Amino acid sequence: QVQLEESGGGLVQPGGSLRLSCVVSGSIFSSSAMGWYRQAPGKEREWIAIIFRDGKRKYADSVKGRFDISRDNAENTAYLQMNSLKPGDTAIYVCNIDLGEGDWKGGQGTLVTVST
Repeated sequence: QVQLEESGGGLVQPGGSLRLSCVVSGSIFSSSAMGWYRQAPGKEREWIAIIFRDGKRKYADSVKGRFDISRDNAENTAYLQMNSLKPGDTAIYVCNIDLGEGDWKGGQGTLVTVST
């Protein structure tokens, strides 16, 4: 059974950086797309970054140029490097893996708070 575990969230000042990690158990990591979405209180879920198995990336306009998604297939780990953070980036960030046919599985999430 595939399990995902995120880490790296926390409190950061505006303009700061954080790197989120997502470790995936199971053997499907290298053949699967990975993605991050975030959920802020009172707001809709927002998909912010996806990395496909060939390494191609897509980003939401809200994070383009500030966030970078990457993966290490040898470590079954996906990363989300977040720079120039803004208060509006405050949310729970959830890592997801594409199980195929549009079926995504997510982890528990990690909280990112951007505040002074």
